[in-house]
Amino acid sequence: MASLGYGAIALSQSTPDQTPELIDFGIIQTPAKTPIGDRLCTIYEDLTTVIEQVKPDLIALEKLFFYRMGNIILVAQARGVVALVIAQHKIPLMEFTPAQIKQALTGYGNADKNAVQEAVARELNLDTIPKPDDAADALGVALTARLQL
Repeated sequence: MASLGYGAIALSQSTPDQTPELIDFGIIQTPAKTPIGDRLCTIYEDLTTVIEQVKPDLIALEKLFFYRMGNIILVAQARGVVALVIAQHKIPLMEFTPAQIKQALTGYGNADKNAVQEAVARELNLDTIPKPDDAADALGVALTARLQL
């Protein structure tokens, strides 16, 4: 399985600190044995559905960083589909490196995954860390964008 996490938050204009409110989160999954064309179609269709339901004013993505060369082509292809869907909906885009996200949420650019996920739960006033991990990561990117506004 390969998964693409998404997370949507809203900012309350009625509070001075623009407290974030959780709207939705989840993952788009594609089975590993499925042909790449079919996997990219699933990403396109499912992401289009999420965008049409959530109607975001802004989308934030994590910049690509690879530590394993084996998946770089597949991830780049999926990212191209994501960029296409965003462009078709004419939604502004922000991008952040993993270090920028860690710094924004924890104050430390080399924070571990658990510290980032705990920060996500804390910022959104959640009792537990959102699951699966890819969805929690996506919420972290959304929260980072909020801090940059």
